Amino acid sequence: MHPPLPSPPTLVIIPAYNEAAAIAQVVAQVRHSLPGADVCVIDDGSADETASIARAAGAITLRLPYNVGIGAAVQTGYIYAYRAGYDVAVRIDGDDQHPPAAIPALLAALAAGDDDMVIGSRFLAAPDVSGPDMSGPDVSGGDGVERCGTTGRGTTGSGYRGTLSRRIGIVLLSRVIGLLTGETVTDPTSGFLVANRRAIAFCAHEYPHDYPEPEARVLMHRGGLRVREVPVVMRERAGGVSSITTLRSVYYMSKVLLALALDALRMPRQPEA
Repeated sequence: MHPPLPSPPTLVIIPAYNEAAAIAQVVAQVRHSLPGADVCVIDDGSADETASIARAAGAITLRLPYNVGIGAAVQTGYIYAYRAGYDVAVRIDGDDQHPPAAIPALLAALAAGDDDMVIGSRFLAAPDVSGPDMSGPDVSGGDGVERCGTTGRGTTGSGYRGTLSRRIGIVLLSRVIGLLTGETVTDPTSGFLVANRRAIAFCAHEYPHDYPEPEARVLMHRGGLRVREVPVVMRERAGGVSSITTLRSVYYMSKVLLALALDALRMPRQPEA
């Protein structure tokens, strides 16, 4: 178990689109794992009851009038965190793929170093050794970084089972972003992360809308922010449908590579934290 952590004002940002089947469980698990934090669900124009279920579960709920996409929804959360004065932001998805029990390990990694953002990577994860416990006990990998276990539904490290096109795309993006930033990148599409006040301010002003996770890695490097990956184990979706199909993956890849090239040429502004 983790020792008690300092408690700077912390907001957990949960973007959600048609996640009525999972959102109450996600909010409950976040409140269990991080009882001192505020939880904010950004309903990205859902056609189902995502917003009302999130509100009933006790989350601050920001409802966008129509579907604007994951990048704009996440930036909405960062803008709220920035304007409300939070010192730390946690971002997880609303489909129950990101285990909230891993949040304390990410926060500990952020507090222990001089990084502005710590990202959970499924490709650095140790084998899944936990049982089906909602609190998800953590297991140390022997290197000072605690790996969070997950339920029996989970996938781990090299055992990640995505489609072939998605696996190829992740490898390609990792190598391209690594070349552009000089950093080691293993999970360029992970949206499971924690950010300090400096990163919150940056993302509130500069977070990309179209291909948010890969582009953010390049933009943050260009902006002088420090980003590190730590291992986590992620889970399968508890409900809803992924927005990325095989055909869309090919289209996505061609456009994101162009976007990354453009990002590498511009210098983002430096907002005050």
